[in-house]
Amino acid sequence: MISKYMVIPVLVLASLVVPITSVSAADVSRTTNPTSISGTNLHGKDKTYSTEGFIDLNNSFFKSLGTNGRSCVTCHVPTEGWVITPKGVKARFEKTGGTDPVFRLVDGANSPLADVSTVAKRREAYSMLLNKANIRVGIGIPADAEFILLAADDPYGFASAAELSLFRRPMPTTNLKFISAVMWEGRETTLDSSSSDCIFNTTTCFSPVSFDLSTQANHATLGHAEALADLTEAERSEIVAFEMGLFTAQVQSKGAGNLTDNGAHGGPSALINQTYYFGINDTLVGDYRTREPFNPKVMSLYDTWHRYITSNASDGLTLARAAIARGQTLFNNKPIQISGVKGINDDLGVGVLPGTCTTCHNTPNSGNHSIPMPLDIGISDVSRRTPDMPLYTLQNKATGETIQTTDPGRALITGKWKDIGRFKGPVLRSVASRPPYFHDGSAKDLPAVVDFYNTRFAIGLTNSEKADLVAFLASL
Repeated sequence: MISKYMVIPVLVLASLVVPITSVSAADVSRTTNPTSISGTNLHGKDKTYSTEGFIDLNNSFFKSLGTNGRSCVTCHVPTEGWVITPKGVKARFEKTGGTDPVFRLVDGANSPLADVSTVAKRREAYSMLLNKANIRVGIGIPADAEFILLAADDPYGFASAAELSLFRRPMPTTNLKFISAVMWEGRETTLDSSSSDCIFNTTTCFSPVSFDLSTQANHATLGHAEALADLTEAERSEIVAFEMGLFTAQVQSKGAGNLTDNGAHGGPSALINQTYYFGINDTLVGDYRTREPFNPKVMSLYDTWHRYITSNASDGLTLARAAIARGQTLFNNKPIQISGVKGINDDLGVGVLPGTCTTCHNTPNSGNHSIPMPLDIGISDVSRRTPDMPLYTLQNKATGETIQTTDPGRALITGKWKDIGRFKGPVLRSVASRPPYFHDGSAKDLPAVVDFYNTRFAIGLTNSEKADLVAFLASL
């Protein structure tokens, strides 16, 4: 865990160049701000509300504060789930020939040394950004790490122990009320002995998320936007207040219609009022405040839609709503024998832990983990390596053991061998709006996500159960 006083140059945030519903880049300085922003996706439509009552397009979030034309919204597009998607990135490339601010060598290219002199060269240099909407994050191996880099098989010819190239999806800048760790491997999550956000019965305490988001915004502006100076305190505060006031969720399903009909609680309105605090419904020790045991029924958005499961009607709307209700039940209740997960099985000393999806997604109706708990479920394993990804061979200094991975994850922050491959899980609300999935964009859509878990943990889902789970996830 890093100290709050450490400055780590990061590469993850970054000019408004796409429409925001009817608001274009040229309109960003207008005085009339929308009360909400909607985006369409493969499964329907999402909507974003702000606790301010409007989306402040004059916020520093939308302003270029660096030297390369970027702002936060460059990689956190409101109509793309507050991230970027391959579809959106490709549209920007075709419109500008690869000169839009998202296309910058510092992190948009496969290598910061790539040739971008022509349109064809730029299309090649930015292929990871174009195909998976992945940003290149450059992090070196800590000097005191328990491991060394034996070999770097980088198809782009740049990576070394001084700076590994890690290709990752931007994190959404909405629904931040529910996060307990900042960035995929928690590199912006800081220890703070004076904080009340402490792991139960330990002295491991963390700074408020607002503090971490402030330092992250500054690091991102220095890195991604290549700013020449730190953000002012006023700019940091303005950005963080804006981000933490945003709530996004799916509001309409192509098959099931309005996700608030007949007592359902989809959409951002209910999300704004959803209870959350550090350690709520913790899987291992129970709720930190109420001391109630862990409740595996984490999701209750579509409880009233169980009526559609037993309905005799066979119209498309009824069938779609029944699928969502069944998917919610599966998410809460389908048994999963959890094994081989670093951060669970090794830390607890158990070979197999009986659980469900909610074991790791334990926060009520948001779907993240309510305390920092980075896990290795095998996403960056050598078996999942594709030709477009670097592969790193690491060796334990003490034991000589080696491991191959596409991304060491949290180990690059802590230097610990046991942390190789550990990442946090993202908030699941509005997940339909931000494909592809996992930290590296290796799952192209929600069915691929469900297939991964079904195979990884030998869950035994039927095809109809897979479809129901996808329907539920797409309704979040």
